[in-house]
Amino acid sequence: MHDIHCHILPGVDDGSSSMEESLAMLKAARAAGVTEITCTPHCRDPYFDYDAMWQAFYQLQDAAGDFPLHMGFEVNHHKLMDLGMGWARVLGCYGTADFLLELSVNASPSRFADYERTIFKLQGMGYNVIIAHPERYVAVQKDVGLARELVDMGCRLQASADFIAGGRLGAEKRPAIELMKQGLYTFIASDAHCVKHYQYLAKALRKYGSCLA
Repeated sequence: MHDIHCHILPGVDDGSSSMEESLAMLKAARAAGVTEITCTPHCRDPYFDYDAMWQAFYQLQDAAGDFPLHMGFEVNHHKLMDLGMGWARVLGCYGTADFLLELSVNASPSRFADYERTIFKLQGMGYNVIIAHPERYVAVQKDVGLARELVDMGCRLQASADFIAGGRLGAEKRPAIELMKQGLYTFIASDAHCVKHYQYLAKALRKYGSCLA
């Protein structure tokens, strides 16, 4: 099982704070049935340090032995606009054509038109756009039809496993279950910031893994 979204790199964002914690998370990932991980540190303020993130990846890769680790980023739309679309070439998930895109939690439905333009540009660059945790977005919580529109644009949707416990912001469980029922998710990922999140992943996959598109 491939975990496509996690914050396991030590000391680079709001996830793992040390190599010791990263290795504990890796152990928990194995226990949850994960056999492969794409590390996706935040590409958003105040965390983004491209070189430091790659350095942390190489350090964890060395410490992880033969466990397959890959490098990517969770790319915040606002940060991508600040950096410029040229940066997209080095922010995708290495070794694949996948691009993990995070939208703004409080964006209004009208803002989704801006996202549509960015998504089409990324697709024109050859990327498969994966939308991180749509269940967190207030506009989707109010109208799950917006998530279906993203799918209709060719995006794949990724649920963060902590929805099973109510979610990081406390309102994600209901919309996530609705999106599951409608078959709109392609992935459930750990979005792990700590060991406990891999317990959520195992539970979410047991209960909803059959709902994935």
